[in-house]
Amino acid sequence: MVNVVGLGYIGLPTALMMASHGVEVVGTDYNKELVSTLNAGKTTFKEDGLDALFQRALAAGVRFTTEYQKTDVYIISVPTPYDKFSKKVDACYVVGALREVMKVCPKGATVVIESTISPGTIDKFVRPMVEASGFTIGEDIHLVHAPERIIPGNMVYELVHNNRTIGADEPAVGEKVKALYASFCQGEIVVTSIKTAEMTKVVENTFRAVNIAFANELAKICRHDGMDVYDIIRICNMHPRVNILTPGPGVGGHCIPVDPWFLVGDYPSLTKVIGEAMKVNDSMPGYVLERIAHIMRERGMTDVSRVGLYGLTYKENVDDFRESPTLQLLECQEKHLAEPLKVYDPMVKKDVVKNQYHDLDKFLADVDLVVIMVGHSELREHMDKLRGKVVLDTRNICRLPDTYTL
Repeated sequence: MVNVVGLGYIGLPTALMMASHGVEVVGTDYNKELVSTLNAGKTTFKEDGLDALFQRALAAGVRFTTEYQKTDVYIISVPTPYDKFSKKVDACYVVGALREVMKVCPKGATVVIESTISPGTIDKFVRPMVEASGFTIGEDIHLVHAPERIIPGNMVYELVHNNRTIGADEPAVGEKVKALYASFCQGEIVVTSIKTAEMTKVVENTFRAVNIAFANELAKICRHDGMDVYDIIRICNMHPRVNILTPGPGVGGHCIPVDPWFLVGDYPSLTKVIGEAMKVNDSMPGYVLERIAHIMRERGMTDVSRVGLYGLTYKENVDDFRESPTLQLLECQEKHLAEPLKVYDPMVKKDVVKNQYHDLDKFLADVDLVVIMVGHSELREHMDKLRGKVVLDTRNICRLPDTYTL
């Protein structure tokens, strides 16, 4: 039996995928409301294919509880935020979950850390916790790091098809965990050391963050001299060895805006490029506010209450708004003691910010300047509803008159 600890955006799909492929799985989470919802036969977030996967897992016998199980394999998939001052990983959730696992696990158990962590986190935090609990690593407890590699919006597909990395102290244990993931994963699974697995996951997201920062900085350069950044990127990307990403209003989610800071926090004197790239990405919500102010002056608009942000999530067609550029923008605006702008997002059903709307037509009726922060399919399919509005399009999807870009 496998006890999956943490039933959020990563842990739940992992538990369901394993259960639906013949593995006996019990999912554990401290959140009683979340567990009750799952036991009532409902998923806790929206994702393509997740509901169907949930039903298959239920039919296969997956169970959910707030109690930690006594078993031989644990997969810990809990959040790993970073300290915004030190830029180092905050391993408190991993350590907390591990502490509870140590209370019930038998000798010989394998503990898999699936949460994304900075290089050295297992050495600094996990091993001391295991040893303090009276276990000998390599004999009583086997440690493994198997970082997730999936993205909201395409989780179910990517769980099956993406390659994976398994980091283990002992190759035989690594192969055992590889076989567990191979029950559903069709991608290549590489077994390596724990520290290499820690580093590769963080480096993957850092690479993307730096590329995005380059695109964002390029957008600022082009705006300064009146050039079309999107046309420039399109032409440059015709070169076979160039692949510039698209600029945007900032970087959100729980990976790209967070993981690179792990490296900056641990290696401050060695991460000059990464640190500056992260600052560029972090500056984009404020830059969008500057563009709003510029457009309002140019158009003679004075009523800030008639400005609306379309999109609250960190990317299109998901309900995940963690670290979203819109939230960052609103936080930046709040520092200037301004009334929050109006916000609408079809994917976010509950009120999470002030002045939030849940009807597109009502939202559009109350705004004159629409800032496209997220390119949801709903907007792409109803773009004509923006006719007559002034539009700041941070995603380069609108071709209507009176449209401004980054």
